[in-house]
Amino acid sequence: MIELIPALDIMDGKCVRLTQGNYDTRKVYRDDPLDAAREYEDYGIRRLHVVDLDGARAGRIINHRTLERIASHTALTIDFGGGLQSEADIAVAFECGARMISGGSIAVRQPDVFAAWLKRYGSDRIILGADARGGMIAVGGWEETTALELIPFIASWHEKGITKVISTDISVDGMLSGISPAMYKEIQKAVPGLYIIASGGVGNIADIERLAEASIGGVIIGKALYEGRIALKDLVRFTERTD
Repeated sequence: MIELIPALDIMDGKCVRLTQGNYDTRKVYRDDPLDAAREYEDYGIRRLHVVDLDGARAGRIINHRTLERIASHTALTIDFGGGLQSEADIAVAFECGARMISGGSIAVRQPDVFAAWLKRYGSDRIILGADARGGMIAVGGWEETTALELIPFIASWHEKGITKVISTDISVDGMLSGISPAMYKEIQKAVPGLYIIASGGVGNIADIERLAEASIGGVIIGKALYEGRIALKDLVRFTERTD
């Protein structure tokens, strides 16, 4: 059964959403991310994806106190990303309650550092962030598109020991226009055995069902929950099956 992972994108300590990674499109949905996290937990959600958008832009962890509040007041398993560029950053993230961290920009810009994290903490705690625009990896809060192709990039890190990847289709992120399993099926075919978490474009329950039918491991849900396109009560049937 597919793992449901609500996203909390944090700027200035608040829950926001961007459209296609554009910071100018920021819209605040919740003033207190902890309220949202508790609500998700009440409906059987066990996992949370927290993104430090300020950190992603600044290249260092910023919203770690928000992470700490959520981790200390819920039992949610939290994966945390955004701006983790140093050993000090990752130590703070884990100390503040993250069970896992995801790294995208660091895996591109400082692959030796990311590989050292993978060796030290293990593949259960280090997730590769592989976000793409037009099939090419984007970094730095998605403000820079690289010359790295998505699937070869993922495959190279799988060979180094990565077992989990969060991959966002930036072209549909925040658009509520629907998610296509095609990109994830390609990854699945090229890199067998990888635990894939799909992200970007989820607009309704049917999107989740399509990913589940394609045997995708997990799905990150953001704006669809904030905008009421997906009701939390409608997710219970997915969370109950994982009990």
